[in-house]
Amino acid sequence: MRIDALELDFFRNYVHLEADFDPAVNVICGDNAQGKTNLLEAIAYLSGVSHRARYDKELIQFGVDRAFLKGELTARGRNFVLEAELHRGQRKALRSNGVKLKSAAELSGIFQSVLFCPEDLYLIREGAAARRKFLDDCICQLRPRYAEALAEYRRLYEHKTRILRDSEEKPSLLDTLDEFSLGMAKAGAVLIHYRAHFVKRLRETAPAVHRDFSGGREQLELRYETVSTVTDPEAAPREIFAQLLAHQEAHRAAEIASRQCLSGPHKDDLIVEIDGNLAKSFASQGQTRTAALSLKLAAREIFQQDAGEYPVLLLDDVLSELDPRRQEFVLNRIQGGQVFITCCEDDRLDRLLGGKVFRIAEGRVI
Repeated sequence: MRIDALELDFFRNYVHLEADFDPAVNVICGDNAQGKTNLLEAIAYLSGVSHRARYDKELIQFGVDRAFLKGELTARGRNFVLEAELHRGQRKALRSNGVKLKSAAELSGIFQSVLFCPEDLYLIREGAAARRKFLDDCICQLRPRYAEALAEYRRLYEHKTRILRDSEEKPSLLDTLDEFSLGMAKAGAVLIHYRAHFVKRLRETAPAVHRDFSGGREQLELRYETVSTVTDPEAAPREIFAQLLAHQEAHRAAEIASRQCLSGPHKDDLIVEIDGNLAKSFASQGQTRTAALSLKLAAREIFQQDAGEYPVLLLDDVLSELDPRRQEFVLNRIQGGQVFITCCEDDRLDRLLGGKVFRIAEGRVI
């Protein structure tokens, strides 16, 4: 899987960009705040993932009303042209080979990427939301049904939160509460089912990566933590649905009193342990970085197992944050697929890896 060419108009700080990429290694050099990360973000967007922007309007350059992305790529032995038109105040338009797509989930079904940025090095130490996002970003690209359920769950969660928040002033709003709880239980059951199965695959993949990374000195263990009434998170969604609904009904009075959504997969967590100790609390800085890298590289392996080819790997200024031993390990593990690596001018990755080098300044290739 690879992206051969990219065209951007008014995306972030790019007024216009046209670039052809190497099928193996692409090194993106430049000073800070020149557009290196924005270039990787555009590639990730075409795979259905936006890692920095909550809303599409944040991707559109200031002073204009629309942005355009076009990627020419090869996946599963076929050629695709993916296009995205982003508008302020309007729905985005997505197309594959000229055919309109319904959602970003359909982009993920065609093109996949795994992004690793400096913030991910602290994935283990951060709160549960960061690890949920890691799971969501991965599973959305692997399972379109999951992406649809996640979007629906978020929509219902926002509505239910507003109902609970405003219910003291408008008690009649509570008449609709059960309807939203029912919808959240249906969508939430799908989320739990797919998250549990993905974590199962991580457990089969990540410990071996971590063991190699640590020189055989450490054992990584993973555990999925979800709603307490769900006895088997890997069960069919219809079984999980009934258990979720029961949990919501038991917490209904407490939710009304606290005016918060207390029950559901929006509180899930991926528990990470190293040698039997909770990594979030007891791991050293080096151990947390090793564990985070292992999760990302394991996700790449899972993508390869599903698609039969590696996803595009996007490394955003990560190597500069690692010591030489970890740098060498990462570089040895990323063979076999297309890779984009951002760096500063003095990192000299082009000499180490070969491939094609792009130097970025003020949103332009120079």
